[in-house]
Amino acid sequence: MPGIENLLIQNFGTEIIYSFVIILTSLIIYFSTREIYELSNYKGVNYFRKSFLFFAIAYFFRVFIKFLLVYFNESFIVDLNPEIFPLLGVLSTFLFVYFSTIAVFYLLYSLMFKKWENQKEEKKDKKPRINRIYLFHLISFIIAIFSISFRGALFYVFLNFIVFLTIISFFVKISRDNKLKNKSLHTLYILLFIFWTFNVIEVFIPNFLQKTVLIIYLSSLAIFLIILYKVLRKCGAN
Repeated sequence: MPGIENLLIQNFGTEIIYSFVIILTSLIIYFSTREIYELSNYKGVNYFRKSFLFFAIAYFFRVFIKFLLVYFNESFIVDLNPEIFPLLGVLSTFLFVYFSTIAVFYLLYSLMFKKWENQKEEKKDKKPRINRIYLFHLISFIIAIFSISFRGALFYVFLNFIVFLTIISFFVKISRDNKLKNKSLHTLYILLFIFWTFNVIEVFIPNFLQKTVLIIYLSSLAIFLIILYKVLRKCGAN
């Protein structure tokens, strides 16, 4: 399909700029919040900053996947020839899905950390439950395994739809049960997750969101930059 292949080549420069800005923004957030975490020793801050470190890693592998598509002249990641560098495409796909998924889970945990810790304190006498962080890593690992085990575009849409419904339900629950001081920031996280879902789908099925890809890119950039602005302002205040 030369039309899609030419489109991938033409958009690769845009993809590099887009991913570079996201990676740079995420790393600035990660390093800018180090002092706040060291001073407060609040684990919620640590999960917040690590989520953006994982976003940076995920977007690195995202642009690498785009490079593989252009280099091997393929339209879909599932079409990459398994006989040429057999582990390259599979490993890149696995790491992209794993790190992007765990990044969202860490961001979720940073919001819910205080409430979940309080619940843990109240249930000390009860049977200990599995560590949520381990559970998040396990779920992210399983999702990543599924992403490289099935070679079908519809499967990726279905998988992301299930993950979307699962995590968005957590965010809705937070909005309903948790009295956050900064509602606008919470809304920003929800939008971040929504556009993260679009970004993942766009990697696996480039032509699925072809007409809206620029809107997705600009919206994602805006969300990351707004979060960066809020973080830098908070760091400056401290």
